[in-house]
Amino acid sequence: MEQLVILVDKDDNVMGTEEKMKAHMNGGKLHRALSVFVFNSNGETMLQRRALGKYHSKGQWSNTCCSHQMPGEQTVVAAHRRLKEEMGFDCAMHEVFSFPYKADVGNGLTEQEYDHIVFGSYDGKARPNKDEVMEWRWVSIPNLKAEIASNPGGFTPWLKLMINKVEEEYMKHGA
Repeated sequence: MEQLVILVDKDDNVMGTEEKMKAHMNGGKLHRALSVFVFNSNGETMLQRRALGKYHSKGQWSNTCCSHQMPGEQTVVAAHRRLKEEMGFDCAMHEVFSFPYKADVGNGLTEQEYDHIVFGSYDGKARPNKDEVMEWRWVSIPNLKAEIASNPGGFTPWLKLMINKVEEEYMKHGA
């Protein structure tokens, strides 16, 4: 089944749809996306290591869950859907901020996304879909930033781009 992404302009206004893989080719087309950060009561965020079968950024550590909203789907609804599909649990979530970015993700693909950042709270365990996630763990933001600094290639480009703003928003408001 063809998976569509929502094409947007620089202000996140809907401009149409495109097949997901086509939207990531030839420099990428700006499209809407979401990134979920789930925090536990110790202030740690859940990371996932992307499965080796993923079409890009395979084997790299990333935030709890990433995806694309389907046409007509609200961001938090999409976050709940994908968190259950990827990580095998659901929790309370809310959108915190959004920003556009562009990053080369290898294999001739480019992420050019207007990314909506969603925070959630959860103290349980993940039951990840092995087609999506090879492992997961909890980590504090300061420790995560230190790991990124010492091994930048081990982390997804979008995580590296947003981690400072995520930390700032978490320090201001919590999850």
